This record gives sequence, C-alpha cells and structure tokens, in this order.
Amino acid sequence: MSSVWIRNAASIITCNPKDEVLENCGLLIENGEITYIGPDHCQAKETINAEGCFVYPGLVNTHHHLYQTFSRNLPQVQRMELFDWLRTLYEIWKYLDADVVYHSSMVGMGALLKTGCTTCFDHHYVFPRGRAEDLLQAQFAAAEALGIRMYASRGSMDLSQKDGGLPPDSVVQTVDEILRDCQQAVEKYHDSSRFSMRMVALAPCSPFSVSETLLRETAKLARALSVRMHTHLCETKDEERYVLERFHMRPLAYLETLGWTGPDCWYAHGIHFNDEELRHLAQTGTGIAHCPISNMKLSSGVCRVSDMLKLNVPVGLAVDGSASNDGSSLLEELRTAYLLHRLQDSTDAPTGYDLLKIATVGSARVLGRNDIGHLSVGMAGDLFIIDPRRLEMVGAQLDPRSLLGTVGWSGSVDYTVVQGRIVVQNGRLVTVDEEKQYQEASRQFDLYRMR
Repeated sequence: MSSVWIRNAASIITCNPKDEVLENCGLLIENGEITYIGPDHCQAKETINAEGCFVYPGLVNTHHHLYQTFSRNLPQVQRMELFDWLRTLYEIWKYLDADVVYHSSMVGMGALLKTGCTTCFDHHYVFPRGRAEDLLQAQFAAAEALGIRMYASRGSMDLSQKDGGLPPDSVVQTVDEILRDCQQAVEKYHDSSRFSMRMVALAPCSPFSVSETLLRETAKLARALSVRMHTHLCETKDEERYVLERFHMRPLAYLETLGWTGPDCWYAHGIHFNDEELRHLAQTGTGIAHCPISNMKLSSGVCRVSDMLKLNVPVGLAVDGSASNDGSSLLEELRTAYLLHRLQDSTDAPTGYDLLKIATVGSARVLGRNDIGHLSVGMAGDLFIIDPRRLEMVGAQLDPRSLLGTVGWSGSVDYTVVQGRIVVQNGRLVTVDEEKQYQEASRQFDLYRMR
C-alpha cells in the first residue's frame, strides 16, 4: 500500500464546503485517497515535512492546447486578433505529428505540475492529413510519464477554408472519420471510475471550423457513450458576426439547436454572452472555462465571471493554448484573473480566495468530477505545497486563502502530489529527468520549426 504523510503544515487550505483552513495539522494519503486530516501523528512510507508551509488542493486546468507549446512567442502574431492569428498559425500546426505532440505535452504538463496543477484537460483538434495517428496516445504517454491526471479530448474540424471555415484543407477530416475515431478514442482511453487518471471528452473545435452536422452528431455520440462535450464559444465578436451571418442566430442559440447545452457540456472562453444567455447557462448547468490571459493577449474581451458566479454558472479556470498564453501556469492565471476582474468589476469582483475556489472546486465541477478539487477525507490525494518563509513573502502571509490571488506565487511550488504520488519536490520534477527532457524537447522543437 502506498502512503504519504504530510506533517505539521502551518495551514491546510481545504477549499471544502465549509471553507476550512486547518492550522498545525497533517494530512495522510493512502492508495491515492485522503484518509486523515488532523493533528495526530501518522506513519507512512513517505513523509513530507510541511512545517511553516501552506498546503492547497491541486489546481485543475479546464482548457489547454498543449501542442501550441512549440509555437510560442512568435513576433508575427503578437498584434493579431483571433481569426488572423488562427489563419497564420494553422500554417505551422499543419506539420504536427506524434513526436511534436508528445514533447510539447511533456513541456506543457511539466510546467503545469511545477506550478501546482494536478489535473489537465487538453483540447486537441488539429489532426493533419497523414500525421493524424497516435496523437492522443502521445498525450497519454506524456501524462503517464509525468504523473499528472489527464483529461484529453478527441477534438475535430471538418470545415476548411474552401467551405467557409478558417483551417486549411490539410487539417480537416470528414464527419465519418471523426465520429469513428471519437468512438475508438473513448473505448480505448476513457476511464470513468473514481480517481481516474485518464478520461476523454468529445470536442469539435468551434462554430467557425466545424459543420452543423458534426456538432449535432458529436452531441449524439457523446451522450450515447456517456462522455462530456466541449467546444469554444462566444470568444470574440468576429465569431458572433460569423454565426449571425451564417445561421441567423446568436452563438449560444445556434449551439442549443444542436444539443450543445446541459450539465455534460462546457465552453472555452464564454466572453460575449448577454444577460438572458447567462441565465440560460445557469438554468442548464452549462459550464465555462475562463481563460483570462489568452483573452487579454488576443484582445477578445473580458468574461463576465462576476455575473456568472452570482447566477451559479459553473466556472473553472484555464490557461488556454500556449500560443495565446505563452505559458502553462494556473498560478499566474489565478492572480491575473483576480486583478482583471477587480479592474473590470470593482467591489463586485471575486476575491483572491474566490479565484482559488474557481481553480479547484469550480474547475472540478466544470469537468464533472466530484473526487478532486478540495482536501477532505475520501477525496483524491492531489495537492501542492509552498513554503512562504522567504524574503519576497514577508508580510504576505496573513490570509493564506487569498494569497495566491492577491500576492501571487512566482516560480515553482515546493511540492506537488498527484494521487498520493510526489511528482514535484523542491521545485523540480521527480518522475522524469528534467535535463534529459529539456534536451529532447529542444531537439524536437528545432526539427519542427524547420518544416
């Protein structure tokens, strides 16, 4: 039996339904499950001395594009908005293959682990002709090597430029190909059991890159297979105009006609909803993956998170793709979100602790999981630890619940634990050789950029 005892933590910020902060306590994880939280001493195979440290639930990332890790910091796209940005980058992404996906996933998920994220949802929707095989397998292999909890998606696009979409012909597939591969991906990889380390959602890309038929048939298949559904929606005004001109409906109304609302569905971004649409999201339990840094970089707008929280719309936090974020840190996302909404909404804005809950409990809700997101007996042993006893944190420790939002945490956390397994120790990955992975990923990046 595996076990780890985290002893004598200064504060355990549980994010549980009572919002408890437990002081001078320990936490025991056995076989991946939290079995005890309290002041008693416990025996375990491994012990982490958390004296003076803060313990938080593992962060949960609700939307990423890991393949974009190899297309960051490009000067030619830094002043573009979404549609032009996509048209430019598809010319790079059409050369993706399993090696690029594996190494970019290693880099992206490695960075997530080092910054306290224990569950990553990835939206992979680019399947280049002749290179489309084994891309999800590459992602799951990277996740398994790192030890992160992985929620992948079989994304898709069938509407190319010649049909009025944005992507080139070389990265779209037929509806029949997509649906066949979606079913195979679910059958091969999806594990719906409690504490699952690998799950699959079905995720057509967006209203401007997939057909009405694909959206409708994907929804039918997802529900037949009992898996969740995800897509981009209401990200930009360009998207809104595209849908209005093509379908004579607003984006949410269009998706609703195709079966794309409900508690088994969530959207990335969700910026441009009106009041009535926000109420409909709440009534249907449809979730939102909030991507503040990406939304800012692409000048897309500000998601109405404050209003969503008042209405009880499910909201989680996300980094989005590295090409529109240039990083993979939910800690950075958390503080950015706090500051952005303070600027936008003043006294109505979520607090620093509210943002932590969005990144943990809220994100777990969006992904339909009740086994991760807070620290309680019976929950998964997913957490991270920081030691605030350092010069730059003097005077910042009065409110451990809000610290990550108001003050922020730069750099790596001290420990990350996933399913009771220590995967980051003293700010370094312990499940893989970081230097070796850096060298291999760098070589793969050099090969990719020469294509």
